[in-house]
Order: sequence, then structure tokens, then C-alpha cells
Amino acid sequence: MKSPSETRALVAALETQHPEATTELRYRNPWELLVATILSAQTTDQRVNSVTPGLFLRFPDSATLARASAEEVEALVRPTGFFRQKARALLGVATAVVDRHGGRVPAAMSALVDLPGVGRKTANVVLGHALGVPGFAVDRHVLRVANRTGIAHSPDPDVVEQQVTRALRAEAWTRASDTLIVHGRRICKPRPLCDRCGVRARCDYAAAADAVALPSRQAARPPRPAASLPRVRGRRSSSRDRRAPK
Repeated sequence: MKSPSETRALVAALETQHPEATTELRYRNPWELLVATILSAQTTDQRVNSVTPGLFLRFPDSATLARASAEEVEALVRPTGFFRQKARALLGVATAVVDRHGGRVPAAMSALVDLPGVGRKTANVVLGHALGVPGFAVDRHVLRVANRTGIAHSPDPDVVEQQVTRALRAEAWTRASDTLIVHGRRICKPRPLCDRCGVRARCDYAAAADAVALPSRQAARPPRPAASLPRVRGRRSSSRDRRAPK
């Protein structure tokens, strides 16, 4: 695994490649971002953004959503997939926010993960983007990029979060997470586009791939022709040497 200074340098290089990186979910307040993040599981942010305007128009806050019927919520969130589970999760979190926090989304990790259906990834997204609290969200893209580049070494999102955040300043966590997500979506896909990667020279995955490919490239290369023997240059003959023998 890379040292803290190497991690900071690699993340900085990725931020240069993706200077516009931020969450693509549209929201106006912490509650809307919490709902949007829950809906984003197993679907695209674009699909969520197509659904939330109608959902928030019908249920603008946690209090109104807590009083909704499951059938009505299911109909509104159906395009995001797994709509029954997601509707159940939204009703549960709305009820908990109303009952435990007076309708306001809490600004603490411990309180957020205590809400039904809210894990550390969702909590970190909401903290970092809507509540002004540093948060490093680890989704499948962050997990893939962090392990491939070598700034983390674990299949466990919580462990990856700890390994990366130990190397970064707290105020850099949210932007770093957004950057790794964007890089995973655009460049470091399951089949990575390494030729477009701004940190290829620093990446453990690319180094290993190059090491494996080198012998095969060398084997495929035709043998070099033997070098021609250099022409031996003797001393110039004198007129005495050129005379025919008698």
C-alpha cells in the first residue's frame, strides 16, 4: 500500500484530471440528498434525478413522506429499480427523522447510521455535501480505484475509508471521494482505460499489467538481424606496396 505522501500525490493528480468532480445527485437540502442517495443504490444518478422532482413535489419533507402510503411511494420511485425495498427504506427513514430528530437530518455520523437503511456511504455523502462535515464515501467505484492504484488494500469499504482518510486532511475527504468516483465511472472502469489515466505512472494495477505484458511483447517481437561485420580498414598502401613483384 502506498505511503501517505504517495496517496496525497496520487489523489492530487486525479483531482487535476477531474477538476469538476462532485456529486451528480440534485438536491436542495440535506433531506433531499438523503432521499436521493438512498434511491441511488443499484441505479444511475441520472435516473434518480429524473424521479426525485416528482417525489419531492408530492412529499417535500420527512413529515409528509412519513405519512405516505407504501403504494404511492413505490409508484413514484419504480424507475430506480428495487422500488419496494426503496419505498420501505424511505418510509422508515422519514419516520425515524421525524420521531428522533424533529424532522431535521442529523449532522453526526453516529446518528445518521442509526437511521434505518442508512450506512456509512450514504451518511458520508450527506455529511460531506449537505451538512458541511467532512465525509469520505466509499462506493464500488472508490473501492475499485483505491485498490487498483494502491492507496488502499482491502475489499471492505469501511477499511478502505480508514486507510485513505488517514493519509488525507479531513477537509479533503469529500472532494477526494468525488474524484475517485468520477475516475471510476469514466476511466478506471471494470475494463479500465489505462491509456487515458492521469496516474498511470503511479498506479499499481498498471505497473503489474505492464510487467505481465512485457515478456509477451518481447516474445512477439521478431529477432533482430545479426549485425554486419564492420569493414576492416587497413593502412593505405604506398606506392611501394602497389608495385608488382619482380
